[in-house]
Amino acid sequence: MNSSRSRTLGMLGTYVAYVVILVVFLGPVAFMFWGSLHRSGQIASSPPDFTAAATFDNYVKLFQNMDFGRYLVNSIVISGGATLIGLAAGACAAYCIARLGLRLLSLVTLVARMAPGVLFLIPLRVVAIKFGALESVPLNYILLILVHLIITLPLCVWLLLPFFEGIPTSIQEAAEIDGCNLRRTFWVIALPMVKPGLAVAGVISFIFSWNYFLFALALANVNTLPMTVIAFNFIGIGQYDWGGLMAAAVIIAAPTTLLTLFAQRFLVRGLAGGAVK
Repeated sequence: MNSSRSRTLGMLGTYVAYVVILVVFLGPVAFMFWGSLHRSGQIASSPPDFTAAATFDNYVKLFQNMDFGRYLVNSIVISGGATLIGLAAGACAAYCIARLGLRLLSLVTLVARMAPGVLFLIPLRVVAIKFGALESVPLNYILLILVHLIITLPLCVWLLLPFFEGIPTSIQEAAEIDGCNLRRTFWVIALPMVKPGLAVAGVISFIFSWNYFLFALALANVNTLPMTVIAFNFIGIGQYDWGGLMAAAVIIAAPTTLLTLFAQRFLVRGLAGGAVK
C-alpha cells in the first residue's frame, strides 16, 4: 500500500513539475500571441483586458504602413546567405581538422565565436566606410552576410567536427585505395555520411544568425535592415506600442519555429548521432 501510494505521489509530483515548466516556457509565448491580436491599451492595463475582442490591426499596420515584408526578405537573405556559406566553409574546415588533426585551427574558430560581437564592430565599421559598403545596397548585403559568418562559421565547424571524426578510418582508407584523393573522398564518401549533422548545423546556425541584433543595428543601411532591428522602433521614449511590438515578435519567431518543427526529426537524430561519435 505504501509503495503504491509513493508511486502515485511521485507521478503526481512529476505531472505538477511538467505543468509548471509548460507555464514558465509557454506562458510568455501565449501572452505574446494574445497581445499581437489586441491594442496596446488593452495589453498595458492592469490587469490586461483578456475579454477584449481580437483584431488583426497590428499585423495590417506592419505590412501596409511599415512594409514589414521587405524587412522579412532582408532577414532571410542575410541569415540564409550566412548559413549557406557557413555550412560550405564549415564542412570543409571540419573535415580537414578531423582528417589532418588540425586541432589548433578548431580552437581559433572557437575563440572567434566566444569573443563578444561588440569587439568586431569598430574595425568592421571603419572598413565598411572605407569601401562604401554602408551606402551601396548590394555591398551592404554582402557585408552583413560576411559579418554574420562570425556567428555561423564557428558553429558549423564545431557541430560538424564530431560527425567527421566519427567516420571510420577504414572507409576513408578504402576510398584512397580506390584512387580517391582528399577532395573526392570528402564529396563522395564523407559528406553524404554526415547529412544529419549538416541539418543540425544549418538549423542552429540559421537561428543564431536570425536572432542576432547587434551587427545589423550598427552596419545595415535603411534598405537592408532586418526585422529584429525594425521591431526596436516600437519602443520609444516614454511610450511603447505593445501591440505592434508583439505582432512583430510573432512574425520574427514564426520562421525559426516552423523550421525547427519541420527539421525536428533530423535534429534529434543528428544531435544523438553527434553525441555518441
